[in-house]
Amino acid sequence: MPLSIPAVQRALNEDGLDCWLLYDFHGSNPIARRLTGLDAAAKMTTRRWFYVIPAQGEPKKLVHAIEPYNLDHLPGGKTIYSQRDKLAEGLRSVLGGLKRVAMEYSPGNAIPYVSRVDAGTVESVRQLGIDVASSGDLVQRFEAIWSDEALTTHRSASERLYRVKDRAFELVRQQRQSGRSLSEIDVQRAMMAWFADEGLITDSPPVVAAQENAGNPHYMPTVEKHRAIRDNEVVLLDLWGKLDTAGAVFADITWVGFTGTAVPEGVARAFAAARDGRDAAVTLVKDAATNGRGVRGFEVDRACRAVIDRAGLGEYFIHRTGHSLGTEVHGNGVHMDDFETHDERRLIPGTGFTIEPGIYTKEFGVRTEINMYVGEHEATVTGPLQTDLVFL
Repeated sequence: MPLSIPAVQRALNEDGLDCWLLYDFHGSNPIARRLTGLDAAAKMTTRRWFYVIPAQGEPKKLVHAIEPYNLDHLPGGKTIYSQRDKLAEGLRSVLGGLKRVAMEYSPGNAIPYVSRVDAGTVESVRQLGIDVASSGDLVQRFEAIWSDEALTTHRSASERLYRVKDRAFELVRQQRQSGRSLSEIDVQRAMMAWFADEGLITDSPPVVAAQENAGNPHYMPTVEKHRAIRDNEVVLLDLWGKLDTAGAVFADITWVGFTGTAVPEGVARAFAAARDGRDAAVTLVKDAATNGRGVRGFEVDRACRAVIDRAGLGEYFIHRTGHSLGTEVHGNGVHMDDFETHDERRLIPGTGFTIEPGIYTKEFGVRTEINMYVGEHEATVTGPLQTDLVFL
């Protein structure tokens, strides 16, 4: 089992929780499936199951009669149900005596990445007189914390991404100097070849966005839709990848170049605001880690956004400041967000995430993205920070 029961019980006691109630129906809760190891098991899971990890004592299982063995690899006693009334009785039995349980639930769906349990199931637990709390911080502890080996894979992936970024900018520079035409898709294809050279894998090709396309935060060039890279234009590169090894975690960076020698005032102002907002967020996280002060995701977003607001560009910063990194590029840890959501989860040692403010207009867009790792007593940026536009 991926989870250590004693470690979970220590966390439950620290957080004042009676148990962690893991639940899934037909793959509806990927967090519970990963934590219990069912995502890697060749088992049919077509019926509802519950796994109760109490703060004290042995865990308990509630499983359907046609799939009674699905949780046999986990410790604890087993209750089998079949009819719906037996399910209700079984749930009452395995939760007997508990007052406050954690589930993959978020009040008001404030953190949708955690909110995996349907409202009806939460209601069925509450009808037993039990308070349901969010498992958000528990998920962080047992899903988002990197091992030393994972941190090593992240740093290695980061170094390789920066090399790919440098090669891409150099390709644009050389093609311009030689007078040859170059398109977004040409650069993207070259970058994917360099990903292979570097031993990197990814869930999507990198973003190569010129001028107005850079004003679309999730623009992606395709064979059907792309444009040439021309003189005196912004060129934005957003690339993410990880090593092709078990347990490897992602790195994710964004840099911006300019195909000219005189950056327009509006572009320079936008980049400066994004850069300064990024640096304010980095400073907050570093200071908090050094001083042993807790900081939450929404606070990091506020620190970054305040700088951009003061520059008069707040209306053009239309997404959160950053996201958790893990074995998937958008991990299950805390996000730097007080904009799209209000993420009250704490930044905890052993976790990594992005800081990536951007300014987006109809004419152009800029973004600067770096990765941070929070250790026991310090927080670090795991790669170079862009301070000025790269001239191409």
